[in-house]
Amino acid sequence: MLEQVPFAIVLLLVAVAGLRIWQYHWRQGAVIVAAALLVAAIFRGVLPGVRAGLLAVRGRPVDVLTYSGLAVLLLFLAFTITNGPFGS
Repeated sequence: MLEQVPFAIVLLLVAVAGLRIWQYHWRQGAVIVAAALLVAAIFRGVLPGVRAGLLAVRGRPVDVLTYSGLAVLLLFLAFTITNGPFGS
């Protein structure tokens, strides 16, 4: 049960991001999702596979690189899109 705590923390961050997006703060929501991905990458990089729970999808290097890469891409998109989907 405790091995799913890191995954639950990441899901909680994604839920907060969803709330911010629902409140028409899409840029803040995207940044929070990117932060959740970075937290997932840190957890996956630091914790052993058994303790990483559902964050362990493939090998450790692949997971860390994938989570980090998606976070960087999302941050890039969040900070470079002007006049986004909700006009902010």
